[in-house]
Amino acid sequence: MDYKVDQRDVKFQLFEWLPTEKLLEAEKFADWDQENIEMVLDEALKIAQGEMATCNEDGDRIGAQWNDGKVTLPESFHTAYGTVTEGGWIGLLANPEFGGMGLPEVLGTAVNEYFSGANVAFSLTLMLTRGVGHMIDGFGTDEQKQLYVENVLAGVWSGTMCLTEAQAGSDVGASKTKAVKNADGSYQITGEKIFITAGEHDLTDNIIHLVLARTPEAPVGTKGLSLFIVPKVKINPDGSLGESNDVYCNNIEEKMGIHGSPTCTLVFGQNDNCEGYLLGEEGQGMKLMFHMMNAARIEVGLQGAAGAGAAHQQAMAYAKERLQSRSWKEMRNPEAPQVPIIEHPDVRRMLLSSQAYVEAMRALLLQTSYYLDMAHLSEGEDAERYQSYVELLTPICKAWCSEWAVQVTHWCIQVHGGYGYTCEYPAEQYMRDTEIACIYEGTNGIQALDFVARKLPMKGGKPIREILGAAEKTFNQAKSDKELMEPAWMLAAALKQIETISKELTKRPDAIQMVLLNAPPLLDMVGTVIGAHLLLDQAMLAKTKLNAILEEKGVGTDDKKAYKTFLQGHEEAAFYHNKVQTAIHFAYRALPTVAAKGAAIRSGERSPFFAIM
Repeated sequence: MDYKVDQRDVKFQLFEWLPTEKLLEAEKFADWDQENIEMVLDEALKIAQGEMATCNEDGDRIGAQWNDGKVTLPESFHTAYGTVTEGGWIGLLANPEFGGMGLPEVLGTAVNEYFSGANVAFSLTLMLTRGVGHMIDGFGTDEQKQLYVENVLAGVWSGTMCLTEAQAGSDVGASKTKAVKNADGSYQITGEKIFITAGEHDLTDNIIHLVLARTPEAPVGTKGLSLFIVPKVKINPDGSLGESNDVYCNNIEEKMGIHGSPTCTLVFGQNDNCEGYLLGEEGQGMKLMFHMMNAARIEVGLQGAAGAGAAHQQAMAYAKERLQSRSWKEMRNPEAPQVPIIEHPDVRRMLLSSQAYVEAMRALLLQTSYYLDMAHLSEGEDAERYQSYVELLTPICKAWCSEWAVQVTHWCIQVHGGYGYTCEYPAEQYMRDTEIACIYEGTNGIQALDFVARKLPMKGGKPIREILGAAEKTFNQAKSDKELMEPAWMLAAALKQIETISKELTKRPDAIQMVLLNAPPLLDMVGTVIGAHLLLDQAMLAKTKLNAILEEKGVGTDDKKAYKTFLQGHEEAAFYHNKVQTAIHFAYRALPTVAAKGAAIRSGERSPFFAIM
């Protein structure tokens, strides 16, 4: 599959919009400068467009194959995995002490967009392996770190997170997997986990599972869960591999998408010979696992955004080549020639809507990553403040990005017309692969409940006030700009909607029911407002840069035809011009939905409670 991405927008957001250069001034990143980071980014794109994109079709058509407890992946996956591990890409952000590159989170987000957009099924193994390495580095004993971290981050061994059980589903506290302490300090693990991504495969000789399990005297619920390192193959003290650790793959799921990612049912200790090693302390399992889960939730939102971005680029290329029907300017002329469908207004609307949402998602994800970097680099109250922004934005990154990513892939299928519904073009695969981002790592409904019930009232509501305060600042800056004035006032109106809904909901006698019923639209309202704010902020910067080019070239905008001709011959000017148009389009098309959702919530409608189902 041919993978395309708007690298110009990625670099604009990284190096022109975000203050990434401030990050590079920190001692932690002293070995890096923008030139080196751009080289890393370019190399990542080369790999994404090379081996990763090349094996995407094999992953979708051949997929993971299960046979008697063993899972095999297409040979092309092995080639791609070799390239990734040889380049040290799993350890891109990791501790240099264990072979990592120690780069900023914002760069990792950009690189992972490339990797996920090129082949999300393949990238899932990288994501989980990276997560396991970070978890053991962060919470393991010195012995555990020395034994596992370097091999995991180098990709010699891969990793998983094992939470879900058949009887529990999203209710992790109902897990029944057991952990009984042995005389040597290890634990005997017995139980079954389902929906385990990359739980079994032949890319590596060992897989390090992080397993939630319950010790015999542990209380019920999530407070009784502990976290264990459970290797597929036992590891000798010298680091060499020993015998099987009694971990068996009982099945892999037949799925709608991400066919190249084996989704496994794992049975631990069916022969009473499965050893696990406590990570952290007993009873801290969920507390520790949330560190990995929250990072994964941001990455799942990124997967959605990456798929949407790739789908948009494919649709754009198709629309420029596909000839069909006459131009709308020649509708009455039966002899007029066919034109590329990109000239048709409806197609242009779908393409610009797709572009607007993709750029808004990218901005949200990169901004959140920047806050995470600042949390790591800061101390005291500043560190807490940035971390609170990350916590607040995490469910929005996951749910808002994945939800709208599916809509973007739908628009891109529509651009392809009938061909979008066939396997001849990649549009349909992007939709199938992207849909899972709305489900795993906590469904979007669960993310919305977390956002409304936990994140909004967090720290007395200070983080959400400050985040929305930044949006109000954008309004105040943009309202004096003739071109951006109306979108700015629409942003202000949407902010007022959120403020009003928040105050009214808490005063209702049925507040709990209304919050539970309307958590997803509330999250969408906030996500849309933040998206509009970020795009308008970027548009103001883009206008400044565009005006500088126009002044340098002596070009005016009064003569629309001459201005258009100039833009068609000047790539940088066209890019900045489009940034402005994208922000305007998003404001007019997306922000009105905030008022609509607000009206529905204020109505107090509760039919789902009364319907007989």
